[in-house]
Amino acid sequence: MNKYRTHTCGELTKLDKEKEISLSGWINKKRDHGNLLFIDLRDNFGITQCVIDKSNEIFKKIEKLSLETVIKITGMVIERSNETINKNISTGEIEVKINNIDILGETKELPMPVFSDQEYAEEIRLKYRFLDLRRKKIHQNIILRSKVISYIRSEMEKNGFLEFQTPILTSSSPEGARDFLVPSRLNPGKFYALPQAPQQFKQLIMVSGFDRYFQIAPCFRDEDARADRSPGEFYQLDLEMSFVEQEDVFEVVEKLMTNIFKKFSRNKILYDKFPKISYSDSMIKYGTDKPDLRNPIIINEFTEIIKRKDVSFEIFKKLVNDKECIVRGIVTKNTKDKPRSFFDGIDKWAKDQGASGLAYFTIEKDNELKGKGPVGKFFGPDSIKEIMKISNADVGDSIFLACGKKRDVENILSLAREKIANELKLINNDTFAFCWIVDYPMFEEDEKTKKIIFSHNPFSMPQGKLNEINFDKPLEIKAYQYDIVCNGVELSSGAIRNHLPELMYKLFSIAGYDKNEVNEKFSGMINAFNYGAPPHGGIAPGIDRIVMLLAGKENIREVTLFPMNQNAQDLMMQAPSSVDDKQLKELNIRKDIKKS
Repeated sequence: MNKYRTHTCGELTKLDKEKEISLSGWINKKRDHGNLLFIDLRDNFGITQCVIDKSNEIFKKIEKLSLETVIKITGMVIERSNETINKNISTGEIEVKINNIDILGETKELPMPVFSDQEYAEEIRLKYRFLDLRRKKIHQNIILRSKVISYIRSEMEKNGFLEFQTPILTSSSPEGARDFLVPSRLNPGKFYALPQAPQQFKQLIMVSGFDRYFQIAPCFRDEDARADRSPGEFYQLDLEMSFVEQEDVFEVVEKLMTNIFKKFSRNKILYDKFPKISYSDSMIKYGTDKPDLRNPIIINEFTEIIKRKDVSFEIFKKLVNDKECIVRGIVTKNTKDKPRSFFDGIDKWAKDQGASGLAYFTIEKDNELKGKGPVGKFFGPDSIKEIMKISNADVGDSIFLACGKKRDVENILSLAREKIANELKLINNDTFAFCWIVDYPMFEEDEKTKKIIFSHNPFSMPQGKLNEINFDKPLEIKAYQYDIVCNGVELSSGAIRNHLPELMYKLFSIAGYDKNEVNEKFSGMINAFNYGAPPHGGIAPGIDRIVMLLAGKENIREVTLFPMNQNAQDLMMQAPSSVDDKQLKELNIRKDIKKS
C-alpha cells in the first residue's frame, strides 16, 4: 500500500503464506513464552498475531514496549498449525514472524486498558474517549453508526428525496427545550440560536417547491441528559414531503425502518405493518405514549368496579369519591404459585418509586370466586367476575391495583408493567416491536400554571374540517401528530403541518401568543405561507436512538462518538470553557455573575 503497510491487520490469510509484508497498528496484547514473544497487532480492520524469537536482536526492544504503542512490523507470513488456529479472528490461520519494527507512536501509562471489557467510570471513559473508542465493542458501535447513516442516505435517494443542508445559525423559537444562544458581533445585543431542529427551514423547503427533502441533521437542545438523550446535541434523519397525508409518511418510514433493522440486526421484527395506537388508548393500556409492545401486560380501567356495592375497599372508595381519583390495574398470568415475597417486593418497589404502593390479590375459586391476598377480602364474587371480564383474567392470575390522580396512576403502572415483565421474564430481547402513536391532543393544560399549552408540536394541523372545529374547547382538539416507537423507545415525532397562516394565528392565540409574537418568532415561515404553501408533513427519527437499538445498548453514549457527560460537559476537550475579556468585549458581552 505505502511505506507503513502492505496489508491491514484484518486481511491476511493462509493464501499469503511466505509473503514478506508490513503491518502498522497498536499493540493490543503481549504474551511472553520465554523464547518466544507474541504480539497481537490491532488496527481498524482486525488483529494479526505476530511472533519474534528471542535470538532476534530486536527481541528486548519489543519486550519493553507498552501496550497501545503504535508500531510498524515487517516480516513473513507463516501458516499456523491446526491446533493453534484462532477461529475468533479473520487472520486466525496465520501469524507473522517479525523481522523488524519501527516505533511510530509511543504511549504513556494507560488510565484504562483498551483490550478489557471491564466497565469503567464514565468520567474516565469520557475524559479519555479516544482510548475508550479503541475498545472493540464501542469501536464496532461507531462503525455500525457510520454504516447505518450511509445506508439511510442511499435509501432516501432511492425514494426520490433530495439532501439539503439547513442553517446552523438561526433564530430562537419555542420548540419545547431551551435554546443554545450565540452572540452576534456584527449585531450588538442580538443572538443567534442553534437549531433545536430544522423545523421551519424544512417547511420552507416545501414552500420553495421541492417535493421531498432529507438531511442527517444536527440538533441542539439545552436540556438534561438521560439514557436515551444526549445533552447538547444529537442527530436525526430529518425529512419532509409535499402533498401528503399521514399515511403517506407512514408508508415511507415503515419501509425505511424495516429495511434498516433487517439489514443491521438478526432480531425479528414483530409486525410487518406497524400497529397504530391512539394516544388516549396508549395512556390507558400502557400508561405511556412510548409502549414496549414486546411486553404482553395490559393496564385496565377498574374505577367503576371500586364504586360497586359488593366492593368494600374503603380507602380506594374514598379517594375515588372525594378526590376524583382513578383506579387501574394490571394482570399477571398464572402467578398463583408465586411466593408472598414476589408480591410484597413489587409493592415495596412501587413505594420506592414514590407511589403509595400497589394493592394486590390472586383470583381463586372453590365454590365461588374469591381473592387471596391483602385486599382480596374486599371484593365479592361478582366484582371479581367483572374484573375478569374486563381484563381477560383467569383463575390463578393476580391483580395489582393503583389508585390516585390520573397522571400518577399512569406513571406507576407504566413502570410496573416493565418491572413485572422483567421479573417474570416476559420480554423477548431478540425482537423489535414498532408501533405508531397517533391522534395526539393539540393542546394540554400545564399542571403548574393551568395555562393551555401545545402538547406536542405547535406547527401541526388539527384534525377534522376546519369549519367544524370547536376552538372554544381546545383540550378536545386532536392533531395530525404522530410518534414512532420501538421497544419502548421513542424514535421520532412528526406531523402533518399547518400551512395556513390564519389557522396558525388562531392556534397560537389559544396557547397565549398574540399575532405580533407569532410574526416576530416565525417571520420567515409565516410570511412564506402567504405566497402559496402546499400541504406537507414529515418526521425526524433519531439516528442515535436507532443505532442504540441496533447495537443492543441502553445508553445513547455507547453509540455516540464524543458525547458529553450528564452535566453537559465535554471532559476531553474541557468544554464549556471560559473566554477572555477581549473576546467578550468584541461580542459586547459583560460578565456580571454574582457569587452566592
